Amino acid sequence: MRFNYRTVFISDMHLGFGGTHAPELSAFLKHIDCERLYLVGDIVDILALRARWRWPVMHNQVIRRLLKIAKKGTHVTYIPGNHDDAFRQYAGLDLGGIKLANRAVHRTACGKSLLVTHGDEYDLVVQHSPIMCLLGTWAYDHLVTLNRFFNSARALVGLKRYSFSSAIKSRVKSACTFISNFETALLTEAARRNLDGVVCGHIHQPKIHHTTLPGSNKPLLYANCGDWIERATALVEHHDGSLEVIDVEALLALHQIEVKPLQQEPVPLDPPLPEEQPA
Repeated sequence: MRFNYRTVFISDMHLGFGGTHAPELSAFLKHIDCERLYLVGDIVDILALRARWRWPVMHNQVIRRLLKIAKKGTHVTYIPGNHDDAFRQYAGLDLGGIKLANRAVHRTACGKSLLVTHGDEYDLVVQHSPIMCLLGTWAYDHLVTLNRFFNSARALVGLKRYSFSSAIKSRVKSACTFISNFETALLTEAARRNLDGVVCGHIHQPKIHHTTLPGSNKPLLYANCGDWIERATALVEHHDGSLEVIDVEALLALHQIEVKPLQQEPVPLDPPLPEEQPA
């Protein structure tokens, strides 16, 4: 089974963080064909790796699949975010067919020009309060870990997963205000560049909608790829230029595609001692 798209946008994989849906991501990458693939930031979670080195075998598998996609001729663009911002200094380099860029402009099949950026550059908390950002990252990581245990218990009794952070974002007024301001800031930048909209990640809220900025009659497109921590989503462009956020877990299940983590060979702690010879 192959999934054929014109363009695929993926953000917030957070490879190196233990809570990412790497098996689902690897299975999805194995079964897609596309002309362009945009990696829209927070792909490798350097912040998490600095705090604690954790690199499961499946995360290597994801990297191998990305390199294979590039080798087969897909144009792959990696746009770093705030968790992998160390890569921003290498914008312009080509790493195994994956091109690094701080931002890009994508033109859809129906002629729309979209700014592609992770989005953290338009997040005032990230830009002006690094300590608050680090505290927020620490709290979020622990919330995700707790959420994983909680959902394991729910799965035992046949219940669907529940996201603590998504519930907080949807119910806390300040979080809703932040998301609204974030969208407005990105759309204002797209309008300033005379573009038709924006594709982003960063806030882990998959969404597609059109809106009009105050003082303008031009509708602008806001599209957020979502993430691979709280859920498993990707933004895709079909061959007619239409955009859609897809639930990858549901897609794989619908087509009965097996999601199986790689099994790592156990490593012996010490070599066996030689047997003593009788005197």
